[in-house]
Amino acid sequence: MIASVRGQVTALTPGGAVVEVGGVGVLVHCTPGTLATLRTGEEARLATSLVVREESLTLFGFSTDDERGIFEMLQTASGVGPKVALAMLAVHTPNALRVAVASADVKALTRVPGVGPKGAQRIIVDLKNKLGTPEEAVSAALDGRAVAPAWRTQVHSGLVGLGYSGRDADEAVAAVEPQADAELAEGRTPQVGALLKAALRALSVR
Repeated sequence: MIASVRGQVTALTPGGAVVEVGGVGVLVHCTPGTLATLRTGEEARLATSLVVREESLTLFGFSTDDERGIFEMLQTASGVGPKVALAMLAVHTPNALRVAVASADVKALTRVPGVGPKGAQRIIVDLKNKLGTPEEAVSAALDGRAVAPAWRTQVHSGLVGLGYSGRDADEAVAAVEPQADAELAEGRTPQVGALLKAALRALSVR
């Protein structure tokens, strides 16, 4: 079990980072939120979870131990593999997932690509009382305050981390804002990963 990696970030992509550990470049798959905290050329420490399959070894990285714990716990639910678990953490923070499961919020869980109503119900049943219900997150939900990633900050930080200037990042965020607003108007949480890819496309066609 590789519990964490620490080293210089040598490369960043929309889906992961390469961290040099002991002279070896380790590919770590991350959420857009985690990637937004990384910078090429700087040292980073990521909590990691190694997923072993017959044909592959895949390492997933997180900015906090709590995210890693939630990632691993999500996979104990029926029908949830590492890709879906990572997508859930790309859409919702750990606290938001705790609130969604504790309050049986099917709508919140179905905002995650690949999770339908039946799948969301299975997740709620399988993970009930397993994720915890932090008072702060529950209070925020009851007060009607949003418990979700700030997509603008994450997309902007992700672009800067990939080497774009702050000005370029500002322009790209403005270009994808209508897409995010449309998702919000439909009652969906803006998908940071999709917005980051759209922002990269906008920069490539300038």
